[in-house]
Amino acid sequence: MTRGLALATILLLFAGGAFAQTTGQIPGSSSQATPPPPPPHPPTHAPMISPYDVPAFSRMSIGAGLSPLGIGLQVSTDLNAHFNLRGIGNIFSYSTSITSSGIPVNATLTLGSGGAMVDYYPFHPGFRVSGGLLFVNQNGASATASIPGGNSITLNNQTYFSADANPNTGAIPLAGNGSLALNSVKPSAVISTGWGNHVKRSGHWAVPVELGVAFIGQPKVNLALSGWACTDPNQINCANIAGNSPIAQEFQSNLNAQIAKWNSNLTGLQTYPIISVGVAYSFQTRSF
Repeated sequence: MTRGLALATILLLFAGGAFAQTTGQIPGSSSQATPPPPPPHPPTHAPMISPYDVPAFSRMSIGAGLSPLGIGLQVSTDLNAHFNLRGIGNIFSYSTSITSSGIPVNATLTLGSGGAMVDYYPFHPGFRVSGGLLFVNQNGASATASIPGGNSITLNNQTYFSADANPNTGAIPLAGNGSLALNSVKPSAVISTGWGNHVKRSGHWAVPVELGVAFIGQPKVNLALSGWACTDPNQINCANIAGNSPIAQEFQSNLNAQIAKWNSNLTGLQTYPIISVGVAYSFQTRSF
């Protein structure tokens, strides 16, 4: 009896060990097998930063170009992804001597302006619209002329003749100076459109093109004359135009009327064209 009981116990232990190897658990135990570890997550990378989503004033450009305003220099910087701030300056001077209707004229064209523009790029690179102000505007022309004795001029449809030099009467030929001002509105508003980002977000070189106008106001003509004028080619009726004689008063009246006509003819020319092309070099100014 004792031997049978021992043999049965051995058989049960053997069967329990075999079952535990098959099921992974010991009979009578409620513990579950440890689950396998989860697969490792893929490595995370820092998000890519768009070259347009960078802090303000992180890039800057220096450019130069040509336009009817003269030789231009421009300095630009970025404000945000779509806006740039641009400072502009232009300068040019040209002098020449010509003869018009037998009258020698020395003329000088002087261009000098400076201001600021805000450039809006709706699609980042490429197309833009801009607006700004010319705070400095010295654009204009000037001329001096000496009218030889015997030559004629016409003022307000009235013809006068420059007097010959005469030491006995003190007569001297007519001479004068004139000017054309292109800056009656200060500061002058500027609007334009164009192509090419002055401050490239990648790379360095750009070739910006611009088309627009500056609202300079009505140009203003002025003319001042001195000397002696005659009402006939034989120089019988002559007078110093700075005096109070009837000839002098008539001359000054017609001169003022002529200046008023010139200014009236320029009423519609209150904008100045801007057609420019240039190059710009941009670079990073701060890290981000």
